[in-house]
Amino acid sequence: MSRALLIVDVQNDFTEGGALAVTGGDAVAAAVTTFLAAHASDYAVIIASRDWHDAQGDNGGHFAGTPDFVDSWPVHCVAGTEGADYDPLLVTDAVTHHVRKGQGKPAYSMFEGETEAGETVGALLTAAGVLSADVVGIATDHCVRASALDAIAHGVHVRILTDLVAGVAPEPSEAALAELVHAGAELVESTDA
Repeated sequence: MSRALLIVDVQNDFTEGGALAVTGGDAVAAAVTTFLAAHASDYAVIIASRDWHDAQGDNGGHFAGTPDFVDSWPVHCVAGTEGADYDPLLVTDAVTHHVRKGQGKPAYSMFEGETEAGETVGALLTAAGVLSADVVGIATDHCVRASALDAIAHGVHVRILTDLVAGVAPEPSEAALAELVHAGAELVESTDA
């Protein structure tokens, strides 16, 4: 039974000082790096995603001058900018596949993205025979939630490593974790992974 590690959107614009900074984002980046140093060999596939929005246009309504922070957001993670880069505290040497999502359209789940070679996350997991995946990253209440739900829908047993995620706000993050448990995910600490 193959396992995957899914690293969701650990990017400069989602960590401290970024356009949509999430408190604790830098700590997640550093902790994921520490986790990878000890556990990368436990995974057949390690996939990291990044928002990678077009510089021109509103990306299908995703960018707005007056965002509602539900369906529209301030400009963030524009392709090729520092904000779209991985947080420097995240060492990606062990990552086997890099996925970009959100070109010209809203995209929350890493399953909506693809590699430079055009591979989707679902296809990568199927090709590797992945039956279980650990999910980490930013933000618990948005892209981590969407990616984990899509992994479950793909037939993968999901564990959220709760000490390796950070959310925008406590209440929606708790609601997202409860929703994921209801959908079949497990919540575990990385020390128990």
